[in-house]
Amino acid sequence: MSARTFRPLADFGTRSLVTHAIMAATFLGAVGSAFLVEGQLRTVTFVALVSFTAGVWVCQSVHSLGNSFTDDDYQGVLRTVLDHGD
Repeated sequence: MSARTFRPLADFGTRSLVTHAIMAATFLGAVGSAFLVEGQLRTVTFVALVSFTAGVWVCQSVHSLGNSFTDDDYQGVLRTVLDHGD
């Protein structure tokens, strides 16, 4: 893929929105699998998706800590969502 494809991800706020969307999708998938899948596969799927969500959460937290040492004016994911809505 070309560098232009990933250029929108250069902004920390956009990357944060993407990781939060991934966390929301995988957690909703875990909850959905708890109701829609039968047997032992239910447990395995639920635990795998919750574990993946937790891993992305840890990665986002570390990434946010690294960004706090920069001069970026990032104010959090909620502020970013509200600013993109205008």
